[in-house]
Amino acid sequence: MATCTRSVWKAFFPFPVLAGCQRQLLRAGSPAYKGVSQTAPRNLPVRTFAAVRPLKKDKKEDTGKEEKIQKRVIDDKDRHKPYGKTAWAPVDDVYIMRYYPRTIYDPADAIDMLKKFQALDFTPHKQPVYIDLRLNMKLEKKKKVDPFVSTVHLPHPFKTQMNKVLVFTEDANQAKVAQENGAVFAGGTELIQPILDDEISADFYVAVPDILPKLVPLKNKLRKKFPKSKRGSVGIHIPKMLELFKTGHEYMVESDCYVRTQIAMLDMPKEHIFANLQTILADVCSHQPASMGPFIERAIIASHTSEALWFKSEDFLPKPAEVKD
Repeated sequence: MATCTRSVWKAFFPFPVLAGCQRQLLRAGSPAYKGVSQTAPRNLPVRTFAAVRPLKKDKKEDTGKEEKIQKRVIDDKDRHKPYGKTAWAPVDDVYIMRYYPRTIYDPADAIDMLKKFQALDFTPHKQPVYIDLRLNMKLEKKKKVDPFVSTVHLPHPFKTQMNKVLVFTEDANQAKVAQENGAVFAGGTELIQPILDDEISADFYVAVPDILPKLVPLKNKLRKKFPKSKRGSVGIHIPKMLELFKTGHEYMVESDCYVRTQIAMLDMPKEHIFANLQTILADVCSHQPASMGPFIERAIIASHTSEALWFKSEDFLPKPAEVKD
């Protein structure tokens, strides 16, 4: 019986393998396994070959292979209905707005609709009219147009009070001319400390070029109201600057690309509102870089209590005169 068991053992486990295992276990310096604690250090077999280092991918090759995912632009010109909409225009007076493209009105029609909304809603006849513009501030090579602040003289002002203007000048004759033309305060560096102490304040601050380096302590105090040549608040023609800023209307670019400002009162004649709107849009487009496409991407007009109406801003902007050969 023992002979049969040994023969079966040799058949499944050949002698060289068994001998090799014995040499590995019973080599010199190896610990004895009989009666040895499990926590004793053991000499484990050491790997005699090195693992293959994975090849690193070249980053330049990967960036070249990646394809940019471009947004799909669908052209609806020759379609019987806009993509994803029910039809081009609703048939009934009551309809679900998301099933039809947004209606964009002419500027004159939008002003008429605001006046009709006021009569139908029984809201105050004297309420402000606002516009909301979204500008295309992008330039070439990932650059953008810097947000700007501008002051424009409206053909039909809607404010009842004039703006307070302060003039910085060290020339006594210029200070006298400024006060004669309606400046609230006129003086030199002696006005800096009262302004810092909030004893003197104004809506606009203008200055002559010579005194500008001495007004540096007021930069943090005045911030956007600090005199700058880009805004037209630095110059030698004091009467001209006072005429602009006393009755001028100021607007600025907010949130990187939006212009939100009041343009008129709803009780003003339609022609006056239209003229103010045209003046502001023309001044906004004057900050557009040359040959960069349309500057105004979206234009909205609304009164204080009415709904917002989208209007076409490109229809009534001044067009460049055609050059005749």
